[in-house]
Amino acid sequence: MAASAIAQERFTAAIFDASFDSLPDKTQVWIGQPGSREEGLGRLNMLTPDVVAKAASEIRTGRRTALNWDLQKLEYPLFGRQPCQHTISPVLDGLFFDDVYEFNPQAGSQWDGLRHMQKTINGTGEQRFYGGVTVEEVLDRSNDRIGIHHWAKEGIAGRGVLIDYASWAEKKGLKYSVFTNHTVKIEEIQEIVKESKITFQKGDILLIRIGLTREWDTLSEQRKQTFGANLESPSAGVEATEDVLRFIWDNQIAAVAGDAIGWEVLPPIDFGPNFLHPTLLAGWGMPIGEMFDLEELSRICKEEGRWTFFLSSSPLNMRGGISSPPNCMAVF
Repeated sequence: MAASAIAQERFTAAIFDASFDSLPDKTQVWIGQPGSREEGLGRLNMLTPDVVAKAASEIRTGRRTALNWDLQKLEYPLFGRQPCQHTISPVLDGLFFDDVYEFNPQAGSQWDGLRHMQKTINGTGEQRFYGGVTVEEVLDRSNDRIGIHHWAKEGIAGRGVLIDYASWAEKKGLKYSVFTNHTVKIEEIQEIVKESKITFQKGDILLIRIGLTREWDTLSEQRKQTFGANLESPSAGVEATEDVLRFIWDNQIAAVAGDAIGWEVLPPIDFGPNFLHPTLLAGWGMPIGEMFDLEELSRICKEEGRWTFFLSSSPLNMRGGISSPPNCMAVF
């Protein structure tokens, strides 16, 4: 490894090892030179070969489950997004057949990439994506800074950790609908961590299950349509507070995901500093996974008696892409 690469790796490691309260700017930690691999990976720089090799020790029984929800869900996505369209196309008069897919990754299981959302740069009032990338750069198809292809080239692999909030709430007799602004509090997450005897490791990928994919299938067609048509439709998720950011940073989490519409509770109380998306994506370069199907994962975790597993994900290799289906698997 070249001296410059070694120096960059040490510098990156030192940043991730710092405590949240010691950060000069808690909402903005940018890594790597413009256009570099390090910048493109963002917080996935934590997934070093050593971290991934250690995570592979989670594979003991060979049981596995994919975390991708049915591609045709949500049938009625928010914000006017197009639902997935699938056409079976005959070729040479039916000698063989092809698939034709037309879909918006944001309408179902997906990773939010670093080009998905901007944040306000402190002291300037200007909006920028991770690394200072501008809207003009994102729209310039010859510019591929912080595109999803950076994640695709190496893949996302590491130790997954499931916080099964839905099961915990059921055990507690706590009833809620995912399609309300029910908030998963940091104190509840910490209680589940303690009860589940989870000890975090550097580079963990944190998944939180609230039960969205399960409840969605119980809704009437009219209720689904109403949800998708209302831009301010509420949905349950993690509380949007500095304490959540501190929890993520100090436990050295590399990525967060879940089965919620937006991971955090929606709509947010405000779009200020405690709205998590801008800090996680544009401030820290952290992937946010949404609408993963965690039902079978929950069942296997209970049967295996553990909440950790090896997780691999292969985002679409689309140069300059914004988001991607996760193509994600958990292996025990």
